[in-house]
Amino acid sequence: MDVYNVHERLLPAPPSRVATLLDSLAGDDDQLWPRGWPPMAFDRPLGEGAAGGHGPVRYTVAAYVPGTWVRFAFTGPRGFDGFHEYAVLTADGDRTLLRHTLAMRARGPARLSWPLFWRPLHDACLEDGLDRAERNCGGEPSRPARHSGYVRGLLRLAARAGRRAP
Repeated sequence: MDVYNVHERLLPAPPSRVATLLDSLAGDDDQLWPRGWPPMAFDRPLGEGAAGGHGPVRYTVAAYVPGTWVRFAFTGPRGFDGFHEYAVLTADGDRTLLRHTLAMRARGPARLSWPLFWRPLHDACLEDGLDRAERNCGGEPSRPARHSGYVRGLLRLAARAGRRAP
C-alpha cells in the first residue's frame, strides 16, 4: 500500500523565524514537536545519522539542511518503508509555509496498522504540532486541532499499553 500524507500550515512569520522552529526539533527547547505526545528524541543532536524517533516510531536523520529541511528514514515499526520530512518554504516576506510530508510503502502488518492505528494518530500529532508552530510564530490557529473520539480512544489504549510495558 502506497502512502502519501501531507500536512502544512501557512505561518505568520518570515522563513528565518520558522527555521528556528525546525532546528529546535528534539532539542532541549523544542518549539515544534507537540506537547502531550511522545517526544522526538535522538542519540545525538539533530543531524545526519542521528537515530531515534518518537514513541514506537523509529527513524534516522537521512538528510538535514539547517533551517530549511530535514528528512527522517523509517526504521520501525515493521513494514514502514519510506520517510517523513519537514520543509520550510518561503511564501512571501511575512509568511512561511511549513510542510510535513510522509511517503512510504506500508508492507506486511503495516498494511492494516497504518490505516487503523498509525494514520489517525499521525494526523492528530501533526496538526497539534502545526498549531504549536503557529502559536510560536505569534499567530493563533483559526481552526485549532480537535481529536476525534476515535483518536482519543486510541490514545487511551496506547497509554494503557505503555503502562504495561516493562
